[in-house]
Amino acid sequence: MRAKQIPSSMARSKSPILILFFTISLLALSSLFLLSSPSGPTPPYPHPPTRPETYFVASLEHFLTQKAPNHRTSDDTVLEDDVRRLDERKSAKDMEWVHGDPYYPLNFPIRVYVYEMPKKFTYDLLWLFRNTYRETSNLTSNGSPVHRLIEQHSIDYWLWADLIAPESERLLKNVVRVDRQEEADLFYVPFFTTISFFLMEKQQCKALYREALKWVTDQPAWKRSEGRDHIFPIHHPWSFKSVRRFVKNAIWLLPDMDSTGNWYKPGQVSLEKDLILPYVPNVDLCDTQCLSESESKRTTLLFFRGRLKRNAGGKIRAKLVAELTGAKDIIIEEGTAGEGGKAAAQKGMRR
Repeated sequence: MRAKQIPSSMARSKSPILILFFTISLLALSSLFLLSSPSGPTPPYPHPPTRPETYFVASLEHFLTQKAPNHRTSDDTVLEDDVRRLDERKSAKDMEWVHGDPYYPLNFPIRVYVYEMPKKFTYDLLWLFRNTYRETSNLTSNGSPVHRLIEQHSIDYWLWADLIAPESERLLKNVVRVDRQEEADLFYVPFFTTISFFLMEKQQCKALYREALKWVTDQPAWKRSEGRDHIFPIHHPWSFKSVRRFVKNAIWLLPDMDSTGNWYKPGQVSLEKDLILPYVPNVDLCDTQCLSESESKRTTLLFFRGRLKRNAGGKIRAKLVAELTGAKDIIIEEGTAGEGGKAAAQKGMRR
């Protein structure tokens, strides 16, 4: 049965504020891994509980073997009455908060409902990565190791692992996970679109995308808002590509904002609704000792090593390259994949 669409004007009116707050929160979380993510196992810290693990493989191993909860698959059968009842409960809760606090939602934490999806969309994909990353030597067309690319786009793992962690272990303190949908400002969809894209056979991946799409769009909260308050981690330009057009109203977590149509079709992405989050870097941690040894020796004002030409777009990057190449204390150079490229980038960032 197709449910009736019931838009919520109140939810839409406050969504820009919530997206702004959520952006700041996500950037705070991602900066932790941007600044401190090493490329190999880190030595034990004197006080482990106060220093979260920032190495992707080590964190994932700990999460899957020690912290992953027993998974329960909820009933995903949705009726039209489910949508109507959710809208009534959500409207009542919104009015309760509005009348109870004149500054709502400014002084409220962001409340996020995390979907408990079937494990084939979540835990099974994490296990797939964990069980294959040592053996595979798959390379992309530009020579980058597939599993390294997955680590680079692993913001979906870090965010989800934090959202479902016990409150005492959470890093995003101004984002609260709620158990009741009517209390949520935003809805997080924990589907690992990048892992499935790179590690599954093409047709198998597309079939999984279609299953995930149906599961999400059948939910009462999705039908109520047509997806406008839902967050999708689509942190690789090719992931979820075959079904993106059906979720274009949702908030996308992106690595880039391509406006040429090469990665995203017109109308799919927008700075008004989507968030651009940084890649997890492929360099070793520059700890306190590293900083103390290199800070006094640094002579570089600006360093960039990466792709100087961006497919069909990259006009701003091309302009910056033209203006800054050869300028005093500025280094801009083409990047390369592999250990040599990593070493050159790491050296350039510390001189």
